[in-house]
This record gives sequence, C-alpha cells and structure tokens, in this order.
Amino acid sequence: MSKDKAEVESALLRALQDAGIDSQSFASDRGFDHDVVVNVIKSLHSTGVDMVDYSEEASVHYSLTEAGREVLERGSPEAQVRESVPEGEDGVALADAKVGAAGAVWDEGFKFAMQLKWIRLEKGAAPRVRRVEGVAASVDPIRDLVRSVAASVEASTEPAGVSDKDMDVLVKKRKLVQVTKVRKYVATAGPRWALVRQKPATDLSADVLEAVLAGEVRFKEYNFETLGGVFKVGGLHPLLKVRDDFKSVFLGMGFEEMATNKWVESSFWNFDTLFQPQQHPARDAHDTFFLERPETCRSLPADGYLARVKEMHEVGGAGSIGYRYDWSEDEARKNILRTHTTAVSSRMLNRVAREIQSSMAPFKTRRFFSVDRVFRNESVDRTHLAEFHQIEGLVIGMRLTLGDLLGTIREFFAKIGLRQLRFKPTFNPYTEPSMEIFCFHPGLGKWVEIGNSGMFRPEMLGPMGIPKDVQCIAWGLSLERPTMILHGINNIRDLFGHKVDLNLIETNPVSRLLA
Repeated sequence: MSKDKAEVESALLRALQDAGIDSQSFASDRGFDHDVVVNVIKSLHSTGVDMVDYSEEASVHYSLTEAGREVLERGSPEAQVRESVPEGEDGVALADAKVGAAGAVWDEGFKFAMQLKWIRLEKGAAPRVRRVEGVAASVDPIRDLVRSVAASVEASTEPAGVSDKDMDVLVKKRKLVQVTKVRKYVATAGPRWALVRQKPATDLSADVLEAVLAGEVRFKEYNFETLGGVFKVGGLHPLLKVRDDFKSVFLGMGFEEMATNKWVESSFWNFDTLFQPQQHPARDAHDTFFLERPETCRSLPADGYLARVKEMHEVGGAGSIGYRYDWSEDEARKNILRTHTTAVSSRMLNRVAREIQSSMAPFKTRRFFSVDRVFRNESVDRTHLAEFHQIEGLVIGMRLTLGDLLGTIREFFAKIGLRQLRFKPTFNPYTEPSMEIFCFHPGLGKWVEIGNSGMFRPEMLGPMGIPKDVQCIAWGLSLERPTMILHGINNIRDLFGHKVDLNLIETNPVSRLLA
C-alpha cells in the first residue's frame, strides 16, 4: 500500500470510530484526494471481514460558464438591451441601437427582450425601438431574473428556488450554466470495524485454525458458483472469412499457394509476358496506376526469355503473326501497382517452364492459386473499387480442354455455395478461348459478373518454353463480389473501405460459409 493510501486509511478508520463520514467532506476537510478516499473505502469494504459499509449517492452541481459570469457582472443580454434604449416615447432608431452599449449582445438580448415585452419595435421606413413601461411588460417592475439565477448559482453549487425548467433553459439553450455530476460515498463502521485493517486468512495451518476458532481471524469467503468474466475476442472481417474459405477450397482440391508479395510490379510481368500489346488501352493512366519513384524496375529476365517475348510481340510465333509493332524495353520496365494477380501466375508459369526443361522426369499436372490485393484506376460505384482483392486459380497439364476449365470452375464455386453460374464468351489478350463468369445476386436481383477465365494462349506459354502438348487453364475473380453475395451486401463500399459498419465484423472468428 502506498504512503498516501496508508495515511488515508488510518485517518478514515479513526473517523469511523465516532460516526459515519461523507467521502467528499472527509477528503475536503483533510486535504486528501477524493479518488484515493473512495478507493480506500471500497478496499476496506471488500476485504471479506466487514470492516466498512458504504452507500453511494449521486448529486448534481451547477456552476457558471464564462457567459454566465458575464451575465452576473453586466446583467442578462435582454436587460442590457432594454437599458440601451432611452426612456420616453421617441426611443431610438434600430440602426443606432445595434451599435450602442448592448451591441455585442444585441441579437440574443433583442430576441428575449421582445418576448418579455420589455421593448417594442415600430416598423416603417426608419424602424425604431421603444421601451415598454408599466403593466404592459411581462415583468413589472422590470426584474432581471436571469441575473438573479446566476447569482444563486455563484453562491451555491446546489441553488435553491430555481425551477428545473428555468435551469434547463440556462444550461442547454443559453449555455450560461454548466452541470457536473458528483458521486460521493457515505461510509459507516461495519460489524467488524477495527482501527487496523484485518486481513482474512487464506492459508490452512494449525496456527490459522487456532486463531479462527478463537475468533481472532476469519477465513476469506469464496463464491464457488460465480462464473469467470466473459471477454469479447477479436472477430474476422467477412472478407477474411471468405478468403480463408477460398484457401480451404483450393487446398482441398490439391492446389499450391503462390507467393503474392509484389504489389509493385513491372509492366513486363503484368502485361508483356501475358502477350498484351504495349498500345493496349488497359495500360494507360485510365486503368493503371504508374509509379513516379522508382519509375522503372532495375532488372528484367536475362536468360533469353525477354528476347523471346519481344519476338512474339513483333513478329509472332507458335502459329501467330504477333502484333507487328516495335516492342519497347523501356515501356516494359515501367513500374505499376499490379492490375491483376495474373502477374503472379506469369512468374510461376515461367518458373514451371524452367523446371520442365531441367527435369528428365515425366511432366505432372500442377495446380496453383493466389489471393491478394490488386489496383485499378477506375471510377468507384456500388460494385467497383479502385483497390480490391483478386483470387486466381490455374491448372497446367497435358491436353487440357475447355471442358476441363468449365468443370473445374463449377466444382470450385459449388464448394462455397455458389451454384447459379453462367458463362459468356469474351476476349482477353492472354487467353483463348475466354469466358466471363456470372453469378446470380439475390440482393440485387440480377446476374453479376464475378470473374474471368480462359486457356492461356500459345503466344504466352511458347516464349516460356512450355511444351506444345501442355496447356494451362485459369480463372480469376474478386474476393469482394462473392462475399457480397454470400452476406447479402448490395454496396461494395459497405464491405471494404472506411464506410464499413463495425457490427459487420462478428466476434465469432469461426467461418460459417462452408458449414
């Protein structure tokens, strides 16, 4: 126990010998901190030996604000306005009255003085303000009640004779009085009061038993029926739950997770290696975030792969005539915020190609997936964000067909409860054939595009060195849209971003989507 608490405890126990004490008065009279006094009272009450009993009382104290002190010194604004109007029938011109002695409080004082009928306004070409005398005024003779109440508050923190209605007006509307809620504790000596704190026994020994039997000490009481405190644990955001569900599905289907720790990517891996021409509109500032520092990457592949990508773009190969333009390495070096996780897939496929070339063992089907953040420079609306998460799965194997792609996609989505799927042919620079994936959104009442898919083109796989009889099927989707469908969310901004309702994040971290 600290020295301050020990001093307070000793003084408090001595004071309780004669009578009960008020914690506020006791602290004020002895010069103690009130919080320390309250802590000591509660501590002595909770020792388990009934040394001190106490009751809690709440009261309200009133005090003047700066505006209230101004009223106490100068009078209420309405009284000041009335005093600024000369006696007599002529009164004063409204324009002159506003700049008089009461000019600083004119707006507030004029309103209340008019309500009290202390003054009247005669309208016309030159409006004039005149005093109201005699019984016509609401308060006759004129009495500044607001100033009187301010004086009462200044004299006592609990002023008498002031109605709750008047005080409410001065506190809430006119801000002349401030309210402070005060709690005090009335302590009395308990059944086992003593000048020195008695500690209950917690050990079991012969000496303790002897003291208990002699009535010198008591055992500490235990409540064996009380329950432990219930603590709220952190919950998972719905996006994280669905992300974990997707990962579980991929892993259950035999997929390996790819490293996705490159939010900043070179245009080469994000576009060029995917056989996306350098003049493609998706590369301009309308769809891509380009970095200013560092503007370009330091290195590109040096094993001949760069030259083969350049050749495929300029003159073609693998049955293609290419794009017939001068491919620029400077353009390929530009750093961007990656626009899709297919940049991750292109790096992985290039690595698999090198493994195929260096291995004498027969090729085995490989399955990969990734889930991470991507960035698009596009307008934000209820279904689009400039920053979101993308999921991508790919299978590389021998003699794969479009049927394998359709079957894999249907099996994948069925495992997370999305069975109403449709496919629509589309164009992608790096897949052929290509299909958009749609799912029915009950909340929106319509079919919503949730992903894209296709078979990687030979123009993409050829420069990597992947054999002609090995194909790669792939599909990608956002994490947000399936989460919106599963949770019945109609606006993506309610799911991801600064407008998210924290109640959406459940305290139960266990996912229920795959239950």
